[in-house]
Amino acid sequence: MKAVNRFVGKYMAAIVLAIAALALFLPKSCLWIQTSWVNYLLMAVMFGMGLTMKLGDFSVVFSRPKDVIIGCAAQFLIMPLLAFLLGKAFGLEKELMVGVMLVGTCPGGTASNVITYLSKGDVALSVGMTSINTLLAPFLTPALTYLFLRTSVDVNVRSMILSILQVVIIPIGLGILINKLFGKYTEKVRDALPVVSVTAICLIVAAVVSHNSEKILSTGAVIFAVVILHNLLGYACGFCIGALFRMDRPRRKALSVEIGMQNSGLATTLAGSAFPDMSMASVPGAIFSVWHNISGAVLAAVFRRTDKKDTQE
Repeated sequence: MKAVNRFVGKYMAAIVLAIAALALFLPKSCLWIQTSWVNYLLMAVMFGMGLTMKLGDFSVVFSRPKDVIIGCAAQFLIMPLLAFLLGKAFGLEKELMVGVMLVGTCPGGTASNVITYLSKGDVALSVGMTSINTLLAPFLTPALTYLFLRTSVDVNVRSMILSILQVVIIPIGLGILINKLFGKYTEKVRDALPVVSVTAICLIVAAVVSHNSEKILSTGAVIFAVVILHNLLGYACGFCIGALFRMDRPRRKALSVEIGMQNSGLATTLAGSAFPDMSMASVPGAIFSVWHNISGAVLAAVFRRTDKKDTQE
């Protein structure tokens, strides 16, 4: 199982990219995966994340509150603002604008912890930020979405809050509780969790992309450009903020990855639940789901390579 985990971790970007390409160009091969499964698959990922966490993981919030506050504030300020500015700059239509904003206002994704680890960044800070951002998401994601979009669309704040509680908070909470009560048993299944998570992510990508393949292909290069710039600018801003506050290199890496990688699976789910009449709103989240796993793997390799050069010098 450890060998399988190493393989999955090493080639996660390639696996997700291959699944996305298959779903995009041969959608019939993946249409058996229903979009109604996305919520349950995301819940499984969040539950698995909870099984790997302990209450002690939140200790960084109290031992280094300044780092966590800086990271959380940057997460919910930079990514929504970048999403809004990019959407306006590229003249996105209403439905795509909603999808981009949902990606921007969601918390960091669970994959950010893995990429931070692969980057040799501050994993404790990454986990702490992911945890706190996820707990803040039921309040800040709907509030920020409403703040930026209230002049153009009707934001169903209540539906968004309920979706986040159902898909994120409750599964993570149950995972932490079960890990606390049955730690001996969860330790045995923990090795299988990365494979389960990657499988769930691949199924989510396949479902969303295959059922929206025509829409994705019809949007042209504009939405791809917006998604890629959103992600890359998030990485850059996160690293620069770490430098601005004179954080060491591992903490800068954690901020960079955590801010740049969003919970795009949640964004896709919210697009369907809070904006059911806007089918195109799920497209940016689907594209981001594929892209940020690729860019995250590349970023981790770049960070490791630059660390090696610094060490040699």
